[in-house]
Amino acid sequence: MNAYDSASIYKARSKQYHDSRIEKREFKEGENVLLYNFRLTLFPDKLKSRWSFPFDVVRVFPHGAIEIRGQDTDNFKVNDHRLKNYYIGDSLGSFAIMDLKDPP
Repeated sequence: MNAYDSASIYKARSKQYHDSRIEKREFKEGENVLLYNFRLTLFPDKLKSRWSFPFDVVRVFPHGAIEIRGQDTDNFKVNDHRLKNYYIGDSLGSFAIMDLKDPP
């Protein structure tokens, strides 16, 4: 009985710790998001990103459903767990030029 109680206490504490680390994501209409592609492929590409190109949020439904629109696709609904925010910033190819001089 003591082992059962210890196990239930451990599970409760583990769940509390895990739930405290989850970040709540909120999406608004007009934002850009990335869609996670979870389909199983026969020959998976290890280095290929599973996040699809940016989509626009059209409508946010209660309980986690979000309607999105792609560049060439119609509107469709997805679960918000499959989305993450897309931040437009410096591209990977951008770089800064610095003049390096020898010290005197």
